Amino acid sequence: MRELAETIPELTGSQSEIQYLPAAVDDPKRRQADVTLARTKLGWQPRMKHRDGLARTVEYFRALR
Repeated sequence: MRELAETIPELTGSQSEIQYLPAAVDDPKRRQADVTLARTKLGWQPRMKHRDGLARTVEYFRALR
């Protein structure tokens, strides 16, 4: 999550600061996406690095303005 939070301001030019807050009591300690079901049932797998996908998303929303 930290990498994601650091990447978005880099791509958008935002001056926003990252705030670290205590986790909620029921917040999982570790998250990891499991794409096994999509891979086995649909033959899908990620083809793009997350930074590239975020950059494309930023470009898309900038074009909407």
